[in-house]
Amino acid sequence: MVVQAQEGRLTPPLASAPRVLVATAVPAERDAVADRLPPHTDAIAVGVGPAAAAAHTAAALARAPYDLVISAGIGGGFQPDAPLGSLVFADEITAADLGAETPDGFLPVTELGFGAVSHAPPLSLVRDLAATCGGLIGGVLTVSTVTGSAERAAELRRRHPRALAEAMEGFGVAEAAAAYALPVLEIRAVSNAVGPRDRAAWRIGEALGALGGAFGKFAPVLESWKRHD
Repeated sequence: MVVQAQEGRLTPPLASAPRVLVATAVPAERDAVADRLPPHTDAIAVGVGPAAAAAHTAAALARAPYDLVISAGIGGGFQPDAPLGSLVFADEITAADLGAETPDGFLPVTELGFGAVSHAPPLSLVRDLAATCGGLIGGVLTVSTVTGSAERAAELRRRHPRALAEAMEGFGVAEAAAAYALPVLEIRAVSNAVGPRDRAAWRIGEALGALGGAFGKFAPVLESWKRHD
């Protein structure tokens, strides 16, 4: 049964398993996890980029109550730390290009006195889920323009030395979750290296398979998770 969310609603107590919304960018990512989802979990494709992701995730959260939001999909991995086919679980979701260019370099929007540029997922849940499938834990960057050069990759890594992956939707999904006071995760299966675009080296099918396989192992962890751990 779908329950219409009400403004200012109280979060209901968790049942045997939390109700989870999985937000992917495109239908291929959604379909990769669709048959492997834990109980009480819905998956939707919210579009490419942080703006579309935020808008469509927020719309879904307005239609039904959830306990947890997961941004999931494939993404680029910073080499050699996040090799192709690996799974990255974000312990920080960061908008890497939200800010201003200055003569002295990039300034995040927080240093301009506005907003936020990062969200922190619940670390105990991140660790437990990563352990189920041998995933890596580190930062995941949200970018509006996919990195296409070694220079840009090096600059991002200089500014975010703990980053393991980049994608385009995580921060938008996290902003929507924050508006509903919900915890958020980001999970990325690495399909390509961050840096010069080499389509021949992409492993999209392998990454989608790894993503689906990971979701197939999550149910026991989610069933035992308590929101305020």
